[in-house]
Amino acid sequence: MKFKIDENLPVEIASLLEGDGHDAVTVSQQQLCGVPDARIFEVCQREKRALVTLDTDFADIKMYPPNELFGLIVTNS
Repeated sequence: MKFKIDENLPVEIASLLEGDGHDAVTVSQQQLCGVPDARIFEVCQREKRALVTLDTDFADIKMYPPNELFGLIVTNS
């Protein structure tokens, strides 16, 4: 599975996922730190990646419909 790790999470999460055989990149690896959430959403759509984030704005299903992503994990810890 392909993942994008948001800037609000430790970059080590990408390494852990890669260790389990997944394709994982971080927002910072792609120089996307500080860009609007809508841009992150678009990049995830284009790259066919599931987003892993602490940003609860992505939990707004009207703004970021989950059926338009390849996966969305919004966590609070």
